[in-house]
Amino acid sequence: MAEGSEVLFYQLDRQPLEQVLPSLVEKTLERGWRAVIQSGNARRLEALDNALWTYRDDSFLPHGTKADGDAETQPVYLTTEDDNPNEAGVRFLVDGATISGYDGYIRVVHMFDGRDTDAVQQAREAWRAATDAGCTATYWQQGENGGWQKKASR
Repeated sequence: MAEGSEVLFYQLDRQPLEQVLPSLVEKTLERGWRAVIQSGNARRLEALDNALWTYRDDSFLPHGTKADGDAETQPVYLTTEDDNPNEAGVRFLVDGATISGYDGYIRVVHMFDGRDTDAVQQAREAWRAATDAGCTATYWQQGENGGWQKKASR
């Protein structure tokens, strides 16, 4: 049972993942948590790797991939697998990535394109799986100004 794990669903409608993800990862690191970002697409993972280094002129997010080595020391680890070599407490799932279980995570964050009907359907299935596993689930949607509005909780 994964009781205690919080599962958040972020529906991206107005901004792309490369703009939204860095700020959520920043907040994760500010709390002293490690993160794993899992993508369902290797090409997108490479783009996210670059985006985390360059998303702001005055900052970057320390992270690594399997190619970088020393996975266990990375505050943020990017992967296409269901692994957790840096013992992260937060897992971000993007581009259709799925999780095999919630145990060991403080938070699991599903990020999906609200304009993609397949992604929305997959998020609905993930919501059911999370709540069936005993997790607390919250659904967030971007408002007109780009801020997040809580739409549902269970």
